[in-house]
Amino acid sequence: MPARRPPRSPIPPKSGASAPASAPATPSPLGWLHTARFLTTAAQLDQLPALDVPEIAFVGRSNAGKSTCINTLTQQKQLAFASKTPGRTQHINLFALGKQGLTDAVLTDLPGYGYAAVPQADKLRWQRVMANYLVTRPNLRAIVLLCDPRHGMTELDEALLEVVRPRVEEGLHFLVLLTKADKLTRSEGAKVLGITRLQAGGGEVRLFSALKKQGVEDVARLLWDWTHSPAAPSLSAADPAIGEPPQAD
Repeated sequence: MPARRPPRSPIPPKSGASAPASAPATPSPLGWLHTARFLTTAAQLDQLPALDVPEIAFVGRSNAGKSTCINTLTQQKQLAFASKTPGRTQHINLFALGKQGLTDAVLTDLPGYGYAAVPQADKLRWQRVMANYLVTRPNLRAIVLLCDPRHGMTELDEALLEVVRPRVEEGLHFLVLLTKADKLTRSEGAKVLGITRLQAGGGEVRLFSALKKQGVEDVARLLWDWTHSPAAPSLSAADPAIGEPPQAD
């Protein structure tokens, strides 16, 4: 019987050679969103920092579930503040995204609009601020409009879509998120989804439920893709008519 050969010893690396470095792992879209942290708050546009990373704006009527949506996507309970009095949160809040303290994108939480108890002057002022932000913010990459599917897109929502339509036509990403989808039956959800797609003017439309986590991974993937793809062209100049705020209800 032939003698067994001794096991071969591993060949040591040549002097001065180093083992190949492994590529850094790409975070999952949800893992990336979980890195969200407060960056700054501003009462006026001129108080916002100039940024060169993609920005995603969340906007919608008061009570549309905007804060809950942001907290669900980032898997944090109190990142976005939901006022006990709808319509009273009147600041633009920015949240940085990126691992290990690096910022590769920003989430923007815009004030809710259309709440009846807010004084008319405040409504008009904030509608003007938001319209100007959506038209002029140079690094804005995407807009997420949140709607309660039981009411669909209201006149204010459609007016906001008209404000951003020129930028959407030039490549700005746009998503209508139908929140509180758990309150709908399957057939009701399919119906409102179809109707909203016709109203969204080519934008994406998704059903979303913070309670049942419906649509969470899909939306996270969209936001990741939009902020890590080549930038859309900037709007060259704002049409003065676009800056006019939609009429308050």
